[in-house]
Amino acid sequence: MIKYSLICRKCSLEFDSWFSNSKEFDRLKKLKLLNCEKCGSLKVEKSLMSPNLASTKKKKSNNGDIQKFKDIKAKLKDYQKFIKKNFDFVGDNFAYEARSIHYNKKKTKKGIYGNASSNDVRELKDEGIETEIIPWINDKEN
Repeated sequence: MIKYSLICRKCSLEFDSWFSNSKEFDRLKKLKLLNCEKCGSLKVEKSLMSPNLASTKKKKSNNGDIQKFKDIKAKLKDYQKFIKKNFDFVGDNFAYEARSIHYNKKKTKKGIYGNASSNDVRELKDEGIETEIIPWINDKEN
């Protein structure tokens, strides 16, 4: 497999694409099967690329990225534990329960969490109901 940086000569979009070998790009271009993903133009050409060399710096960088990912994942799990301990889980009824708490003055305002579509969250915010989207990591993930 080989990765090429490509550029559309019509709209100047730069993008990467993978090919099975170095001759595959030429073959697909000749058959007019390469086109710009933005404007659909067939005027796609290879762009200048820097060589991809293995180095110890890159390995250290990747290890740092892995550690950052682990740190963020651990922080998210801590937030999840806090939320599970201090808020009521309402499942897929989140939008309904949020409105019920917001509009029913007799109901005690309590923290809830659950599932809602992005459209539901947008509608709740439009109604003045405070909501936040938090990335959720399933306990079964490695």
